[in-house]
Amino acid sequence: MLGKKLVTAQKRGETRALCLGLGMVACSMMMYFFIGITIVPFYTKSVWTTETVCKVLKADIKDKVFCPNGEGSEDEEIFPYPCLQVWVNLTASGQEVMLYQTEDTLERNPKCSYVPDKLENSKEVKARIETIASNFKKYQTFPCYYDPGGTQTNVILSRLYPSKGLLFAFLWPTLMFTGGCLIIVLVKISQYVSVLSAWQ
Repeated sequence: MLGKKLVTAQKRGETRALCLGLGMVACSMMMYFFIGITIVPFYTKSVWTTETVCKVLKADIKDKVFCPNGEGSEDEEIFPYPCLQVWVNLTASGQEVMLYQTEDTLERNPKCSYVPDKLENSKEVKARIETIASNFKKYQTFPCYYDPGGTQTNVILSRLYPSKGLLFAFLWPTLMFTGGCLIIVLVKISQYVSVLSAWQ
């Protein structure tokens, strides 16, 4: 009687472990799919792939400009902010080019090097832009990214999705997938050993 209960409990445990492993594998596949349709296209679309050194030539704050939050934005989503323009000397080619914060900055407003968040207070935005401008004037040389193919003559300060960020995004689903496969393999080995001992 006790043996039957132990066998039943073992089978239930194996079933639960198998379901856990399959669930982990399924979740990891969903995460792979989500990363593949969101992050990977932005990474592959970016042409600013080569890192170099930029030297600040000038960092000026122009008059306020209006920036929509995206394509098809309505009037209430358009907000004014001071336009910071940073021009740098590209070490790789010696050209004078405009610097943008990220790839998204260029798409949102090609006239300005920095585009603030709409939800920020106007005074905070002004203070932040002035701080950014003073930092550029203080730290003249810094790493930046340019397009080695020459399709984009401007440079960006940082990539939205760098190689390390992409690898880190794939790290968690990979660990989950590996753990799920390991659980499934251990359950199958346990079942094989149980059948083998029963035959002996």
